Amino acid sequence: MRVTQAALEKVIRDAGAIGMKFFNDRKNMAVNKKAARDFVTEADVAIEAFLKETLTREYPEYGFWGEESGQSADQASRWIVDPIDGTHSFKKGQYGWSVSIALEIDGDIVLGAVYAPVFNDLYIAEKGQGAFKNGERIAVSDETELGDAMIATGFACLRNYLTDNNLERFCRIAQRTTGQRRFCSAALDLCFVAEGQVDAFWEQELNLYDVAAGALIVQEAGGTLTDFKGNPGLFPKQILATNGKIFAQILPLM
Repeated sequence: MRVTQAALEKVIRDAGAIGMKFFNDRKNMAVNKKAARDFVTEADVAIEAFLKETLTREYPEYGFWGEESGQSADQASRWIVDPIDGTHSFKKGQYGWSVSIALEIDGDIVLGAVYAPVFNDLYIAEKGQGAFKNGERIAVSDETELGDAMIATGFACLRNYLTDNNLERFCRIAQRTTGQRRFCSAALDLCFVAEGQVDAFWEQELNLYDVAAGALIVQEAGGTLTDFKGNPGLFPKQILATNGKIFAQILPLM
């Protein structure tokens, strides 16, 4: 069964509504740790349970991979879900968390949506069909000078074992750019590149469920997606997304 953008929009908005119920009653929400610095909330589990039940019921031909529940048996074609990207921000009451859903068929991301419930902003893309925010087509920025650019990055919560932990890379690039931002959610950061809020975003040591949907949205908005050596494609452990116009200037700094 073909999954339509309208069907995916309904599912992700319903998931976001579940998240908002917990967000508005955080003092009564259970919070646990999966590992040091790595949190999971009652909301993460509830949203993922809803998405797993709904998507596998409506589309049984696809497997499921969620951050909290892991992978189902069939992973050839699958849903890739992050119930709350930005859990630490969520539990702190910050607004920039999101729900991320992507559909991968035979290794190809063909549909993706990222929803930021507090802002009521929905980003969605289908391969070959462009990228949209709240129903309006979006495109990457026209910025051509790295020195005038706004860039965004993130720092993996589990980074104490990393010798390359992004700190030196951030310092190099920050000295060459006008604005630097560290938001709450990698999925949203990619959407911000797609709509031109920022001109480039990079991060490392992520997982596919963090970036699968956002990566498609960037590409459908006209952006570039590579690793830190410039190899095109989706590499969650080294992801660099740009508007394309400053790509050649930022790549040597990675």
